[in-house]
Amino acid sequence: MKKDELKGHLSMTTANMMWGLMSPISKMVLITSIITPFIIVEIRVIGAAILFWIASIFTKREHVSPPDLLKLFFASMLGVLFNQGLFTIGLGMTSPVDASIITTSTPILTMIIAAIYLKEPITNKKVSGIFLGASGALLLIVSNQNTSGTTHNSNIWGDIVCLTAELSFALYLVLFKQLISRYSPITLMKWMFTYAAICIIPFSFQDITHLEWLSLEPNIWYGLSFILLGSTFVSYLLAPTGQRYLRPTVVSMYCYVQPIVASCVAVYWGMDSFNLLKIIAVICVFSGVFLVTRSKSRADMEAAV
Repeated sequence: MKKDELKGHLSMTTANMMWGLMSPISKMVLITSIITPFIIVEIRVIGAAILFWIASIFTKREHVSPPDLLKLFFASMLGVLFNQGLFTIGLGMTSPVDASIITTSTPILTMIIAAIYLKEPITNKKVSGIFLGASGALLLIVSNQNTSGTTHNSNIWGDIVCLTAELSFALYLVLFKQLISRYSPITLMKWMFTYAAICIIPFSFQDITHLEWLSLEPNIWYGLSFILLGSTFVSYLLAPTGQRYLRPTVVSMYCYVQPIVASCVAVYWGMDSFNLLKIIAVICVFSGVFLVTRSKSRADMEAAV
């Protein structure tokens, strides 16, 4: 494996571990009814924009051409605003289990879009890898649901909203791969979150100013801090590295890491325990990622002709 590819795999693993923790932590924050899904989106988008601008002060300045600035606007709509906003709103309407299951659709959507737009081949290895990964993720999710004893509390409209969020992210991965390869992660995220913040501020100003921040309990502060710093700033700082060095379908496969992280957290907190089913599920997930990684790309097939 090349050094750049290894960097991409490590970046996507870490980013998806952070995103895996976000669903249960977000749900914990939302249960209080003080923080709404829309407020979480506002905190993520506006807070991350500020953090990335601060980070840009300490890095080399990059010139972004006007055409690319326009492309970054549309990238921010798909990769940040619609993806984050719709998923968080959908999570508030449905159960974490449903939301987790729906995230497993991302590699399938990405594979189809990449085949249409990038002419990426749909190979046996790629299909088998996605099937294995999805099977492993679903095994983990179902086993967690069966052992936790929690109510399902699903909502079809919440499920549809979450699915739309995943479609948005799949489009972002495929349509803007070349753009992402031209700039550093901080430059990319600085502009993407700035555009998203500009779009959301007119609708969020009243919510943010009317929230009684000083009355929030410490656990809500901890949850919001992790959502902003870990699941947003750090994750979106690492994700472009993976997108730069890996194919869109491979990048999307890493969403299967998220239920693994959720299971590990449940075990660590004493809410669950590892069993044979979970071990099989983890093996399926990583076997699926390996198969998709080893599948031939369009460039590989053209070179072989």
